[in-house]
Amino acid sequence: MLNDNYISFEIGKAKHIALVAHDGKKKEMVDWCDKNKDVLKSHFLCGTGTTARLISERTGLPVKGYNSGPLGGDQQIGAKIVEGQIDFMVFLWDPLEAQPHDPDVKALLRIAVVYDIPIANNLATADFMLHSKYMNTVYSRQVENFNKTIEERVEKMK
Repeated sequence: MLNDNYISFEIGKAKHIALVAHDGKKKEMVDWCDKNKDVLKSHFLCGTGTTARLISERTGLPVKGYNSGPLGGDQQIGAKIVEGQIDFMVFLWDPLEAQPHDPDVKALLRIAVVYDIPIANNLATADFMLHSKYMNTVYSRQVENFNKTIEERVEKMK
């Protein structure tokens, strides 16, 4: 496994889904979750601060809340991705509003790509993902073996 270029990770039938939305997108996120609560109720949900609370209040779905994004919630979600505890993320970010914690947002998106988890950044993609054949099946994802990549880069530098 240490010499493989990629490491396989399995996403189970019940997905661990992170729900994140900037202020200008919270209503869209809550409405989307309410519209899709029959599908979402079969999965484990978490989210940042106010977004998690609003979804839970409106839909009745259990949503584990972390800190708000600017107070470290994005980083908490990122840590859960690294730990293998999040399989899928819907992150409705507002492209028309500057965010004071933009570096945290970029770090969260980067770590989601590094760990090869599905990410929806708009409702159309979220709909496609939620209604995909993979939502009710096990899925194997491939993550680059970065330890091997780093070792190879070090060897090239010698």
